[in-house]
Amino acid sequence: MLPLDPLRVQEHVHGHVGWLAALALVHPAILLRRTKRKAHLSVVLATLVATLTGVLGVAMYTDYRDKLRQHLFQQAPTMGYLFERKEHLAFGAIFLAWAGALAYFGATRLEGQPQENLRRAAHWSFVAAAVLCIATAVLGTMVAAFKTF
Repeated sequence: MLPLDPLRVQEHVHGHVGWLAALALVHPAILLRRTKRKAHLSVVLATLVATLTGVLGVAMYTDYRDKLRQHLFQQAPTMGYLFERKEHLAFGAIFLAWAGALAYFGATRLEGQPQENLRRAAHWSFVAAAVLCIATAVLGTMVAAFKTF
């Protein structure tokens, strides 16, 4: 065994970036409360950090399935199910972040009520994405505290 297991390092990076994504998604959710507010950088960075977290998770999935999943379900089925739900919540958070980003930037090409409607949709997409991402980070931390690679 290596003194620094690359898979454990990747797992820790994934967890830390996941918490950063949760915090990053809160930022556009707050900024976009006012439909006239410009938040280009916040929207882009929050969406990219959330996506990066998902990519890191997907990159570890095969190792999780092969090395950890069976042991996790055998030792504590509840933790196994929490991890499975975490994956679904993470997908929802990323999807909603992208929906919010598309609505936000789509609104820049419009004026009047349609622009305001898209900006409002962007705000609520980021609110929902932040909530799901925070829940994902909490569940991930709980499972990682119980069992890791």
